[in-house]
Amino acid sequence: MDSQSSKGRMATREEVRSIGNEIANECSITIHQDSDSNSHEISENERQWLCSLEKRREEGMLAHHRSQKIQMVPKMHCEIESNLRCYEPLVVSIGPFHRGKPKPLLMEKYKELLAVQFADQDSTKPRLKGVLPWRSTNAVPIDELYRKVKNIMPNLRECYADELIKDYSYEEFAQMMFLDGCFILQYFHCIVTGNYKELKMKSHDIAFIRRDLFLLENQLPFEVLQVLMSCKFKNNVGMEMINTFISSAHTKPSQGHGYIQSIKDFVLDFFRTRKVMNFLGKICEGEGRSLTKKESMKTPLPAHLLELLRTHRIDPNAFLDGGCYLRGDWCSHRSAKELKKAGIHFRQGKSRRLSDIEFNSFHWSSCLTLPPITIDDSTKSEFLNLVAYEACPDTPDDFGVTSYVCFMDSLIDHPEDVKELRSKRILLNFLGSDQEVADLFNEISKDLVPNPHAYVDVKNKIEDHYDSKGKIWIAECMSTHFTNPWTILAFIAAIFVIGLQVTDTSLAGVQTYYAIHKK
Repeated sequence: MDSQSSKGRMATREEVRSIGNEIANECSITIHQDSDSNSHEISENERQWLCSLEKRREEGMLAHHRSQKIQMVPKMHCEIESNLRCYEPLVVSIGPFHRGKPKPLLMEKYKELLAVQFADQDSTKPRLKGVLPWRSTNAVPIDELYRKVKNIMPNLRECYADELIKDYSYEEFAQMMFLDGCFILQYFHCIVTGNYKELKMKSHDIAFIRRDLFLLENQLPFEVLQVLMSCKFKNNVGMEMINTFISSAHTKPSQGHGYIQSIKDFVLDFFRTRKVMNFLGKICEGEGRSLTKKESMKTPLPAHLLELLRTHRIDPNAFLDGGCYLRGDWCSHRSAKELKKAGIHFRQGKSRRLSDIEFNSFHWSSCLTLPPITIDDSTKSEFLNLVAYEACPDTPDDFGVTSYVCFMDSLIDHPEDVKELRSKRILLNFLGSDQEVADLFNEISKDLVPNPHAYVDVKNKIEDHYDSKGKIWIAECMSTHFTNPWTILAFIAAIFVIGLQVTDTSLAGVQTYYAIHKK
């Protein structure tokens, strides 16, 4: 999508300002005199105050027509000092928020290197042994790529607060957007194709970059990536690459291979389901059939990578009802250990979406199905930034990730709860001890308010299970008297012995009966 079509979709600042001025000029403060002689006159100061309220209409219209900004972490989330580090980049800064800080500053030289690599990348060139096939790319002059990004500068500057970018000249801002966009796409390309050597980085830097790219204050307008992908990748290949990278970070890590190898292993399986992402890719690349206005409204371009990550983690249609915190069913807080004791067992779900939680009841027991998640050093940072994003203005108000974190916090109080979920392969613990995982969820969920309608069916079914006294009695008997196989075998043996005794008594009675009647 070029800059001209982008401008056609939204009103410019000047147009909105002119509309607002017309409204402000036409509106007048009319003072209705009450017939009551005790009515008070409005002073001049009060008239000015009322006029200032009328001028808010202009500001409201202008804000309505502006594109979504790259948001800052809400102040409330910054009050927890132990979480501050999770919002700051460790290796690379993207955009203006953390630009110039000492740690990310060391990565600036790699941005220039990867920008040149991205421009020169050509899928027809021979590849190294052991590297997956190149994505369908073609070499493009670097000045042509830069010109494409520079053409959308008016839209990009609107994505940031004026106070944040006022010290950047037009050229400085364009160069920053260009280098950051090329860096991200070339990094994705090297990871997805397994060509890590071309990055010329240490393995720990490669892993930390993945973490840094999904920080709320470290985002790049997705339009930059879209423009660069349209120049370099054919069809929907660029969007497929991004979706592959995001999905790969949440797959089960291979034993003994490490984090980066797990990404590579996932890619091999991805091509079996390649068509799944074709539709979204065609939208973002501008390829394929023309879309109707209704379809285009349903699938808008993501604001940035963090928003795209959220769509991978939460089904946008999962919590359609939301917003009212004054009603909704109340559910008690019960840990995983308590649920197991009450006859509710846990099972690993096939889906990895955090919104896919199910509860199924049987005759005397029930099963809670939870999506598997990997817990490692980047988990806390990822969840905190997703939660902070949901707390920002003009973002989805279903609080999907927030609700999931709160739900998991209700299940996890102690290391024993983590152990139970880990034994079912729901939690894949690469962080450390079970106590660390329990502390992680307890820290993340502090001061969070979930959507009251999230998982409401699951919570209601759990309460219904607890209301069934028969199920609770059977479950308690099973957990008390049948905790190991030897107890079960002893019980079966006892039943068998009792059965023999009953049979022996019955046979003796029959023999006595026939003996008496024969006489």
